[in-house]
Amino acid sequence: MAVDKKQYLSKKLQAMKESATLAMAQKARELRSQGHDVIPLSLGEPDFDTPDHIKEAAKKALDDGYTKYTPVAGLMELREAIVEKFKRDNNLVYTPKQIAVSNGAKQSIANICLALLDQGDEVIILTPYWVSYNAIVKFAGGTPVAVKGKIDQDFKVTPEQLDAAINSNTKMIIFSSPCNPTGSVYTMDELEGLAKVIDKYDNLFVVADEIYEHINFTGKHASIGTIECLKDQVITVNGMSKGFAMTGWRLGYIGGPEWLVAACNKVQGQFTSGATAFGQMAAAVALSSDMKPTEEMAKNYLRRKKLIQEHLGKIPGLKINNPQGAFYIFPDISSYFGKSNGKLTINNSNDMAEYILMSAHVAVVGGGAFGEDDCIRISYATSDDKLIEACERIKKALALLQ
Repeated sequence: MAVDKKQYLSKKLQAMKESATLAMAQKARELRSQGHDVIPLSLGEPDFDTPDHIKEAAKKALDDGYTKYTPVAGLMELREAIVEKFKRDNNLVYTPKQIAVSNGAKQSIANICLALLDQGDEVIILTPYWVSYNAIVKFAGGTPVAVKGKIDQDFKVTPEQLDAAINSNTKMIIFSSPCNPTGSVYTMDELEGLAKVIDKYDNLFVVADEIYEHINFTGKHASIGTIECLKDQVITVNGMSKGFAMTGWRLGYIGGPEWLVAACNKVQGQFTSGATAFGQMAAAVALSSDMKPTEEMAKNYLRRKKLIQEHLGKIPGLKINNPQGAFYIFPDISSYFGKSNGKLTINNSNDMAEYILMSAHVAVVGGGAFGEDDCIRISYATSDDKLIEACERIKKALALLQ
């Protein structure tokens, strides 16, 4: 009798859910391979190419011999560039010993969780959240606690909600601003309100994911790490993927307390060691040079946001907020729950995402994976024509639900 070898996998691996965004992207690819014209709006990936001056820096680094192992924490050239970037853009003051470079911001977050969390430690995740926060926390032994900001709050959590969720087991808070999946951006006033709550607890650490920092339509990015009372409790996470269109380069970094950065390096040293040498040199150039290409990308995202808001706004039953950053829109589709096309009844956001993929050939992601099952996430990191076509297809598909 055949034995299912999957039973031998670790229990924590079996408990881990597959990334919903990657799963939907795979379904879209399979549908496309069957000859269907699928518009992919599921992945959080810029459709722009990496700017030429960054690619040229990588080529030069290769020619200069940057092909060897690097220090686990990252090349000094890049760590110094990150120190300057944090000071220039965020008013965050670090030394190179307080900087750690990783193979993507996702690894940075995993390093932090593995370095800090013990079994039973609770981690408050401001919700809606990026899909991997929940999985990483659980894998590291922590217990995720969702504190939810609803659409009427612009998907942002209040100090009162945060205060009510903290207890003696709470060790960490994770959030992103600009937020994936909602596009919401916390203002400095809002962060100061949260900081007043956090300041009461010396043993509570904040992981501030600022990977979408440069795709911010408010005119000013606010970093919670600049708030004086929290400077020893905040770990700021960033990376090259979104603002510089460098997703495939896999380069992330953190700034934080030196003792914790050293702990993250210890974790990373046993898993992957340092990130790619020539990529780090290119990243140092990217952070230190002209930001016009990044600013042009952000202008395009803003135009696309307005475009998709306009067209989704014409679809009955969708509730939409006004995202102020990133390149996502997160409409509430709960008015369609219980409706059917005669074959499929929409009971949740995953049903809706599946229905839109199969009926409209548009790939989106169910909001349940982000902690908000009333919504779906739509990426607008694609061309205007595709966005307009996608909205038209979605409108026609939803009109068939009765």
